[in-house]
Amino acid sequence: MRLDTQLKNIRSFSYKKMHLDKTGHGFDHIQRVVNMSEQLLKYENADNLVTLSAAYLHDVADDKLSDDPAALEEEMRTFLQKNSLTTAQITKIILITQNLSFSKSLESDRLELSLEGKIVQDADRLDAIGAIGITRAIYYGGAHAEKIYDPAILPRQTMTKKEYRDLSQETIINHFYEKLLKIKDMLNTETAKRIAESRQQVMLSFLDSFKREWNAEK
Repeated sequence: MRLDTQLKNIRSFSYKKMHLDKTGHGFDHIQRVVNMSEQLLKYENADNLVTLSAAYLHDVADDKLSDDPAALEEEMRTFLQKNSLTTAQITKIILITQNLSFSKSLESDRLELSLEGKIVQDADRLDAIGAIGITRAIYYGGAHAEKIYDPAILPRQTMTKKEYRDLSQETIINHFYEKLLKIKDMLNTETAKRIAESRQQVMLSFLDSFKREWNAEK
């Protein structure tokens, strides 16, 4: 099967799974991660099919979005087999989807990602910062009825995955300090690091304005 046909089919599969998402992980997010992965691939000697397939599928079986990620993961495996991907390629793709999330970085047994995984991880993390990142953070927080801000609630300095996922202990603004502002220094590729510089400044400017307006300062 031709590469373009495989990716077209994978894109369609991802769209069907993700286009109804209301938490900031919908297909618009998926497509941006794919587009950014394509940009990063220009500078890295990685497998295009594995990278772009993982980019399309990276949120399909995410345990924060699904009650049965194992079933979705098995569905992905079967789908990829039917689209003529090899067992080795499918294994690489699934390992990427299982291990690229920020929450995985909070676990002691996290897996070292392949180059393809690092590219998709960078693309995914870049979509969590800057203007889009600000919008997604607010959208996700609203979808989960998070408190916008409370100066008395301090950002958590250390967290387990379970604590990170406990949104009752977080505010939308604290999420910037607990995760988003840390992303710039967690990126893998030099290209992603350069892109992150301006996006970091957008977030810092937003937080400065937000706090001045919160306190009704001139």
